[in-house]
Amino acid sequence: MHIRGDHAELVVGGRLDVRSAADARTVLHTAVDDGIGDLVLDLSELDSWDATGLGVIMGAHRRAGRCGRRLVLRGVPDRMQRLLVATRLHRILAIEGGIGVESLPRV
Repeated sequence: MHIRGDHAELVVGGRLDVRSAADARTVLHTAVDDGIGDLVLDLSELDSWDATGLGVIMGAHRRAGRCGRRLVLRGVPDRMQRLLVATRLHRILAIEGGIGVESLPRV
């Protein structure tokens, strides 16, 4: 997993899973704490995430809210969009451009 960017926009790539969760959590929390306004997470380079990785995203979302910021997801890959819809998290998280639930392939 790799994360690059600053306190306004981060690009997350690779795998966001149990092995990378602690490092990702540290980077995301620092970015939330050090900035103002929206924090954009570009997930277009993300290969996969597991429940732990999704928990890291949700933790950053909650922390951003407590800091008066908003976490915005950008470039969410289709299979991860399906997971957000299945867990109904697409209703809670801010997703740039939204998720067209009707257009997602059924699994």
